[in-house]
Amino acid sequence: MTGDSRGSAPLPSHLPRVGIPERLAARMSMPEQHAYLRTKLTRRGLLRSSAAGAGAVAAGGLLAGSAHAAPVATPTLLTSGAASPVDGALVAPFARHLAFGADPTTQMRVGWQVPLAVRRPYLRVGLTPWDLGRKVQAEVRDLHTPSLSSKLPAVDQFYLHAALDGLRPGTTYYYGVGHDGFDPADARHFGAVGTFRTAPARAERFVFTAFGDQGVSYHALANDQLILGQNPAFHLHAGDICYADPDGQGSEHDTYDARVWDQFLAQTESVAKSVPWMVTTGNHDMEAWYSPNGYGGQSARWTLPGNGPDPQAAPGVYSFTYGNTAVVALDANDVSYEIPANQGYTGGRQTRWLDRRLGELRARPGIDFVVVFFHHCAYSTTNAHASDGGVRDAWLPLFEKHRVDLVVNGHNHVYERTDALKGGRVTKKMPPGERVDPRREGIVYVTAGGAGRALYDFPVPDSYEGHVKDLDHVDTYHWTKDRTKAKEAAEWSRVRYTGFSFLAVEVVPGPRPVMKVTALAESGERIDHFEVVR
Repeated sequence: MTGDSRGSAPLPSHLPRVGIPERLAARMSMPEQHAYLRTKLTRRGLLRSSAAGAGAVAAGGLLAGSAHAAPVATPTLLTSGAASPVDGALVAPFARHLAFGADPTTQMRVGWQVPLAVRRPYLRVGLTPWDLGRKVQAEVRDLHTPSLSSKLPAVDQFYLHAALDGLRPGTTYYYGVGHDGFDPADARHFGAVGTFRTAPARAERFVFTAFGDQGVSYHALANDQLILGQNPAFHLHAGDICYADPDGQGSEHDTYDARVWDQFLAQTESVAKSVPWMVTTGNHDMEAWYSPNGYGGQSARWTLPGNGPDPQAAPGVYSFTYGNTAVVALDANDVSYEIPANQGYTGGRQTRWLDRRLGELRARPGIDFVVVFFHHCAYSTTNAHASDGGVRDAWLPLFEKHRVDLVVNGHNHVYERTDALKGGRVTKKMPPGERVDPRREGIVYVTAGGAGRALYDFPVPDSYEGHVKDLDHVDTYHWTKDRTKAKEAAEWSRVRYTGFSFLAVEVVPGPRPVMKVTALAESGERIDHFEVVR
């Protein structure tokens, strides 16, 4: 099972397709899928789809949030000050989202969208909402997506990005985004002003949240609102972000719809406009049309720290520090045995970088905790994806070597937590409320994939979910290098829950620093908690 088991139905077989036939996609890497699509969709076809997109704009009017932007716009037109296709006063920015730069104490990256071409987009920022005196020109990254099935239109999207450097640590800033004809400093647009806070220069108490596998749904929106109520300093998204690609492998049934990104970013704006939304890549985030590695779309939509082994090839691989905590984001598509479309695409550079970076972070004064997050599960027992042996083989020895404190995954649409582990064996049982010291007792692995997409099942009865049940083991499997399922008796599965949920982690510095890890259900009910100490 490589995509949602229940969330998406394929198009009827009688509809004409221009996607990748399933028999080919199963054998194709991401670069091969990219080349196939680019060859299949001829220039004549692209011109036809672009004309159709332009007609849709003419017929449908100027709707904020529309994904049918006129294809006459290019990055040069948008930034040169030439005549805009429409009056800028009629176009409202939307889908604001923040991300840290490599140094969260002094850097913030702001992204947003416009539905149509505008002139001279920019960001205003200041220390009060009525004094947004600093003006920063925005970079435009536009994407064209052709019609990839008979039921989908061609789509043009305009993503804007502004980099803020030289900020003060631990400071609240106010900002607004605009363009010629729409000034966020104008009293008429005062509601468009947002805020963010830079990381502190010294360690202090803070909260961060985490989940994976979100998509667009009422449950996803509910989780967003609960997250906002935690007042987090930042949020970690462990991949499978919006599910514009519902299949996750580039098969015949992959009816990729770029407009889902517009829905997702608009849905997430209520949180991401004030909370840095730090994402990494899942299997549903490989989009073959845009680039050989599948990440051209991600690079257009997000600006991330860019301090990994190759920011262009692997944008979802990076690290940052906040107070006494270091966070490392990885791209498990590179090492996955289950879904090999991008397997080995960094040529081992990511794993070598991980070894170096974890060593550097562990040696850095003031860092108490190291948190790693990525998509595919190191340890899970669901019927859908279970555990990925590629992740275990490539990275778990490095996590133990450098004494990582917490590992967060998605991929399986559930909540599940292990006991403390070393070398794949239980070194300490961890019922809710227990404490663990990773230096001596092992690492706890958390699957937090219940962010909003259709949920998965466990191979155990419902009565075992949501609380501790002493079992000798749970029968499950893990993926092997030859893409087979190796049976496994998992003694490490401690807490399991099949509802929508997310993680909230409170970090408390001091002589005996502690991370208080809590799993919250969509209702706000606490379903699990434990502590990591040093």
